[in-house]
Amino acid sequence: MLRARATFEDLADDVEFDTGELELEERHALRRVAGLSTELADVTEVEYRQLRLERVILVGVWTEGTATDAENSLTELAALAETAGSQVLDGLIQRRGRPDSSTYIGRGKVDELRSVVQSTGADTVICDGELSPSQLRTLESRVNVKVIDRTALILDIFAQHAKSKEGKAQVELAQLQYFLPRLRGWGEALSRQAGGSASGNGGVGLRGPGETKLETDRRRIRHRIARLKREIAAMATIRDTKRATRRRNRVPSVAIAGYTNAGKSSLLNRLTGAGVLVEDALFATLDTTTRRSRTADGRLYTLSDTVGFVRHLPHQLVEAFRSTLEEVAEADLVLHVVDGAHPDPEEQVRAVREVLAEVGADAVPELLVVNKVDAADEETQLRLKRLWPDAVFASARTRVGIEDVRAAVEQRLPWPAIELQAVVPYDRGDLVARVHSIGEVLETAHLAEGTRIRARVNDALAAELAQFVVSS
Repeated sequence: MLRARATFEDLADDVEFDTGELELEERHALRRVAGLSTELADVTEVEYRQLRLERVILVGVWTEGTATDAENSLTELAALAETAGSQVLDGLIQRRGRPDSSTYIGRGKVDELRSVVQSTGADTVICDGELSPSQLRTLESRVNVKVIDRTALILDIFAQHAKSKEGKAQVELAQLQYFLPRLRGWGEALSRQAGGSASGNGGVGLRGPGETKLETDRRRIRHRIARLKREIAAMATIRDTKRATRRRNRVPSVAIAGYTNAGKSSLLNRLTGAGVLVEDALFATLDTTTRRSRTADGRLYTLSDTVGFVRHLPHQLVEAFRSTLEEVAEADLVLHVVDGAHPDPEEQVRAVREVLAEVGADAVPELLVVNKVDAADEETQLRLKRLWPDAVFASARTRVGIEDVRAAVEQRLPWPAIELQAVVPYDRGDLVARVHSIGEVLETAHLAEGTRIRARVNDALAAELAQFVVSS
């Protein structure tokens, strides 16, 4: 048993096994490249176009906090844009009491933005906030290029990285809920009304129910949203069944949560050898991965890697991924991973706890793990140790502190409630195996009539052992 575990940990040290190398290679093979044109001779030949990196300009509005906070937010937006397959050319920040109700930024800043777009040849403007449909249309008409907001950017990344059926359905639901109020026609110069009275301007062949193409699109989208919600509910039932089985067997569960790119998947790989894809990118993995592990005394528990969080996580994603995020709310312990090398780890922790509270996971016991200590300077580490004295400091890349994390997790797992002593006949070895698997064995001896065992077990297993219980 010990030798098998050692061999398994040796395999976990192998780079290819540890980082999902084949999946990573496949993802990189589909990356966009710089220098290729997206221009089309015929707009109907969309599927044959050559993809290139979109050239983007970032725009942020600084309404509160310090200048450093605003710069960190724009830096994160740049990382999101690069993850989505864009080339960031420039970034603008405007200090305002609140975003402009018409164009998000003020009139003077719009003129400056248009000049920057024209001089750099940018294709897209990305705003560091969620724009209303009217803001989106007005700003696009002023700068004459595509405009998207932070929410649309995150949804695009999720659409690229979703792999499982449930993940793809959740992302599609979030996208449809976001785009439904933002549908637009072909242009103000073209009428898309197919109907009207005989006395109207429709003319012969255009008299009908009077429904516009946009209304038809909205109705179809609503039907698709309803269907996706039913499919996700059915998948959630399967997930609930699995959780119920674990609860019935009293298998403790640990959910790994944290900010995106904090190293959650790397930590899961180090603790269990899961082989989950690891990439230095935001939202590299979206699908929940659950692996079994054992404590030093043989108790079984599960570790689940969940989707990463980010500040201003779109509410559409929180709603669509609610069934996935409920894994955290149902856990016995939340392993909250923080990027110790990030410029503002305190803001990361605040953003994650905000989302956890939204899904009802704020009452679950939390173990804070500050990851990437190999990349953090000594002053930062000392400051974080004063701020979070109970946190465990580790590095998934160098394995520093991994055993401390494992020991801290085992210490915080719930202990079986009932202590008893029983002599189990040798033909009921299944009961002894279950005691070793889900209980805490305190003492064992082999007698002529069977295995004498003293252990702490849960109430269900105690009921099965009741007939073999003996006095101490």
